[in-house]
Amino acid sequence: MGALLAGAAIALVVLFVPAGPTDEVVVLPSADGHVGMVVVERGGERYVLNQPYALSKSGQTTVTQATPEEIKESFGNTLVALPSRPAKFTLYFETGSDELTEASKADLQRVLAEIKQRPVPDIAVIGHTDTVGDLLANDALSAQRAATVKNFLVTDGIPADRIEVAGRGEREPIIPTADNVDEPLNRRVEINVR
Repeated sequence: MGALLAGAAIALVVLFVPAGPTDEVVVLPSADGHVGMVVVERGGERYVLNQPYALSKSGQTTVTQATPEEIKESFGNTLVALPSRPAKFTLYFETGSDELTEASKADLQRVLAEIKQRPVPDIAVIGHTDTVGDLLANDALSAQRAATVKNFLVTDGIPADRIEVAGRGEREPIIPTADNVDEPLNRRVEINVR
C-alpha cells in the first residue's frame, strides 16, 4: 500500500496504518511549496510527516527524507494519474454589458490553455455585476456574462456539458460598495476549473 498526500489540501491528517509488509506514506509539497502535516500511527507508535517528501515505511522506526527523484521512481504511475489541481480565473467586463475588457480578452487564452490541459474538466462559470442598475436587471446581466464566457469556451472546443453557469447579480461583490456605484472589479466572471 502507498499513500501520496499533497500539502496544499491537508492541514492535518491522521492515518492508522495496519501493519503490512509494504505500506508507505509520503507528503508532497503543493505547487507553491506549502507542506501540510500527516501523522501516521502504526502499532501504537506515531510518526509525524511535516517536511516535503517525508516518508514513513512499514518496518522503519523513523521518518526518512526522500528526494523528488526517489518519489517519482516509486510512485511514478500514481503521480501521472493524479488529477490536476483546481484553478480559478477571473475575467472582467465593460460597464453594463457582456463584453470583456481588453485585458480579459487576452486572459481568456490563458484560461483556455489551462482547461485544454485537462482530459475531463469540470468548469463552473459564475457571473457578477457591480451595483449600478436594478437588482433584476443585474441578475440577468450576470447570467448573460456567464453564458457569454461559456460560449467562448464551447466555440474553442470545450464540451458544453462540462460547463455549468450561474449568475449572482450584485449579491457577491469583491469590493463592497453602496448602491449604484460603478466598480470595475465587481463586473466579473469567475471560472473555477477542476
